Amino acid sequence: MTDKTALSLYPFRLSCVTKSPIWGGTRLVREWGKQSGGDTVGESWELTVRKNEKSRILNGALAGQTLEEVIDRVGSAFIAPDWSAETFPLLIKLIDAADRLSVQVHPDDAYAARVENDRGKTEMWYIVDAAPGAEIICGLREGVGRAEFAEAVRAGKIDDVMHRQKVRKGEVYFIPAGLLHAIGSGILIAEIQQNCDLTYRVYDYDRRDKDGNLRPLHVEKALDVVRPFTAEEIDAIRFSRRSDSLANGEVLADCDYFRVERLILNNSEVVLPDFAGMRHLLCVDGSATLVCGGERYTLAKGDNLESWLLPAGLPASLSGTATLIVSAV
Repeated sequence: MTDKTALSLYPFRLSCVTKSPIWGGTRLVREWGKQSGGDTVGESWELTVRKNEKSRILNGALAGQTLEEVIDRVGSAFIAPDWSAETFPLLIKLIDAADRLSVQVHPDDAYAARVENDRGKTEMWYIVDAAPGAEIICGLREGVGRAEFAEAVRAGKIDDVMHRQKVRKGEVYFIPAGLLHAIGSGILIAEIQQNCDLTYRVYDYDRRDKDGNLRPLHVEKALDVVRPFTAEEIDAIRFSRRSDSLANGEVLADCDYFRVERLILNNSEVVLPDFAGMRHLLCVDGSATLVCGGERYTLAKGDNLESWLLPAGLPASLSGTATLIVSAV
């Protein structure tokens, strides 16, 4: 029987899970102190509750335990009072793209449930930094539909139908399920997404993995799920709810799967508003002090100080000079 012993919850400093795909760079190692056993880190999973990737708590009475273990012990009220889903709702990553990522698309909930026995994947990108001229692929060119896209894929002319977008630090891009996309080289992003890692690759520049094999593509499934979007359609999905504020910050997204705010502190203090659910705090620049329950906690970029989870219902305040991405369901 699971022990649901009452615990005094507090802000959790989280460990990360790092991955080294072939397109990964060195910035997460050099500037953020991430370790992978190699020279590069392409992804740092800052909040993860998955079978093979689990965030652990690094501070306080629950240090060493995974979030999964804590949730099992205290129940779903840890996430939100009315949370009833079997799986943890969010996956949050830092991504350092030294090279281009594959051109890809993610399925929606209905397709993922029917075909993969999984959930779909809608995500949001916050551009933490970008090299001059860096660009992403986000969607199809105007006037290109599914039929034209399928023809271009089969003819090897996919570049003719993709929409490219120059990006700059501080910008936000919302990627609903079904939108063709790719992160270009020279970009560091914070990615907030549904807790799913389903990706259908359409094109991968004929790259080979570390064993010399071409990386697998998933063209037929991609053709099933890709769709054209207008900017108005994307915004309608991105701001489909009106949730309670997380941090009195700028609302970056408030969709069916997550709410995200950017909080900029300029030698200032903010009392976090009452919020019934958990909040994830990711410090992407500067440093801040979190005060909760009479204790003080340092949030800062690097050295595993950037990723914190504030359990549901805990009052807190933040002060300092920092940029934080605050996420919740």
